[in-house]
Amino acid sequence: MPEIINAPDFDLAATLLCGQAFRWTRGEDGWFTGIVDGRVWRLRQTGHLLEFTGVSAERLCTYLALDRSLVEIAATFPDDAPLRAAVQAHWGLRVLRQEPWETLASFIASSTKQIVQIRQIVDLLATYYGDAGAFPGVDVIARASLPDLLACKLGFRAKHLLAAAQAIDAGRVRLYDLPGMEYDRAMEELLKLNGVGEKIANCTLLFGCGFDEAFPVDVWVKRALVRLGIKSPTHFGPYAGWAQQYLFFSERTRGRQPALNRNAKR
Repeated sequence: MPEIINAPDFDLAATLLCGQAFRWTRGEDGWFTGIVDGRVWRLRQTGHLLEFTGVSAERLCTYLALDRSLVEIAATFPDDAPLRAAVQAHWGLRVLRQEPWETLASFIASSTKQIVQIRQIVDLLATYYGDAGAFPGVDVIARASLPDLLACKLGFRAKHLLAAAQAIDAGRVRLYDLPGMEYDRAMEELLKLNGVGEKIANCTLLFGCGFDEAFPVDVWVKRALVRLGIKSPTHFGPYAGWAQQYLFFSERTRGRQPALNRNAKR
């Protein structure tokens, strides 16, 4: 039987479909299925109630950031009309706390790819290299061959993923030390990796390492920033990354149903 917790100020669909994670699918019965920590999780929301299987309540709350006050986070946002509209439209969207390597690898795979294609690549990596569908570890990818990675539809990204895994596995890049670093130092560490620019690095820091100020900028966010007339992410305050995700999701789903927008790029 599923367990149930109260989850106010939370939107499960917006959180899982907003382009920050790529291993979740929604069934016709409303249940989301994903693989986290090497286990199959199933989640479904009805009102403020969140049903779940495959995970403890404590771990689920950490992953979904339900242990944080969205009201307090949103209160730090500047009073800009487009941002205010995005927050109102997608209230309940939260920034996930994901595993750093899977986050980095997924966003290396995301370069110039549409979200549906990113999902396919990540699923292929898990199928060919993972244990029971879990995302493969750094050491596994570090030992992979380039031709085998190319078979996972990575294209030119395959060499970047392989090089990143080898650098982290050898200790030349300290991925798992990033959460304990200052933001600028963590960014510097990630930029050592070939094929990792500021956008991929910021995605990794925001979604995988807990840096709330990390601010990924892609074509969607650029449009929002132009409309706001803003040049610096510091405008958005200490939770700039959360504000960015609201702007990104609002731009990406403008005039469309979020779940049906399968051709957007991350």
